[in-house]
Parts: sequence; structure tokens; C-alpha cells
Amino acid sequence: SYRLWVLVSVSMVCSQLAQDPKLKDGYNAMGFSQGGQFLRAVAQRCPSPPMKTLISVGGQQQGVYGLPKCPGESSHICDWIRKKLNSGVYTDIVQKHLVQAQYWHDPLNDDLYKKHSLFLADINQERVVNETYKKNLQLLDKFVMVKFLQDSVVDPADTEWFGFLKTGQAKETETLQESVLYKEDRLGLAAMDAAGKLDFLGTEGDHLQFTREWFNAKLVPYLR
Repeated sequence: SYRLWVLVSVSMVCSQLAQDPKLKDGYNAMGFSQGGQFLRAVAQRCPSPPMKTLISVGGQQQGVYGLPKCPGESSHICDWIRKKLNSGVYTDIVQKHLVQAQYWHDPLNDDLYKKHSLFLADINQERVVNETYKKNLQLLDKFVMVKFLQDSVVDPADTEWFGFLKTGQAKETETLQESVLYKEDRLGLAAMDAAGKLDFLGTEGDHLQFTREWFNAKLVPYLR
């Protein structure tokens, strides 16, 4: 099952990191697209060796509620497909076997999402607050989030900065700072923000479209 795959993968990565003597004093991590939330799960679950900087490049930190190249708010057909997906995405078999279902976040059925999302709702502390997750994430020196300003693949694109659609509807978005996760500080992000540990970078272009020059100028310095 995918849930088992995630648990095994995170556990396997944790074991590999712990066994590498070169990483004993810490390391930096960079995840592209869904790799951004996978590596955040590693940071939350595996504090040794310590992850120092986490760079999420276009990561869907609050999940998605839309199809690539098909934003529901501007197309009746896309919206119809999206609603059809909702009818089955939180079933046990889909959650366990479809990767994309793990970061599908339905704002119209918030209780269903929180109850049946096996991966995202867990690492985002939306059922119960795991104090270990919260403590471990705050061990980061920096959590850098990159948003692609013309992203047509990730919907809503605000998820790349940990924002999302306001609960109960599918048109208006809210920033991380406006969310319950932040106001209740369920992940420790508000404390990290106050300490200057959160960096929000924006870049022109579609999903994962960037130049070598931009990468070297904006991201490489975090890795030094």
C-alpha cells in the first residue's frame, strides 16, 4: 500500500541518513514538487542526524485541490471532474494505492479529509498535535519555500507557500499566516516565522521551470 510505502520510505531514508558518518553533524535537504512534503516528513520524524535547511521547490505543503493544467475555478468541466474525484479519493483503497490521493485536500469536505487522509493530514497535524513532529520541525535553521508564480500544474499554487483554499469553498485562498495551522501553531511554523526561520521565495514561470542562474543565485547560498 502507499501508506506502507511512505512509512517504509521515510523509515528507510532515516536509517540511511543515520548510518552515514558524513552527515552526523547535520545536512541540508532540497525536495522538488511532492518531494518537498516528503522531506518535511523526514524532518518531522527523523531528527538524527539533524536536517539544518529544508528547501521545498514547488512542494504542495497543504496539498492540492485541482488537476494539472485544469484549474476548477475557471472551467466547468474541470470542476465537474474535481467533484467526481472527491467521491472516491478518501476511500481506503484509493488512499492506500494512489500516490496523488495522499496530497488531495478537499476544502469542501474538511472532516472527511482530516479523517481519511493517511499522509498529509498526519504530517500537517490536522487530527492531533504530535509534539515530537512539532519539536523536530522547529530544529530546522531554515525552511525555504519556493512558489512558481505562473504555476499551472499545482492548484492552488498558494500551497507552495503553505497557504490553501479557505475551508468550505473552493475559490478564495488564505495565506499560511491566516490559517488555523498557523494561528494554533500546530506545526510550530508561527514560532519559526517569528524567529526568522521561514523564507518565502517567488519565481516567474510554470511548475519547476527555472534557470540555472536563478538556482545558483537564490538557492545555492542556502546550501553553503
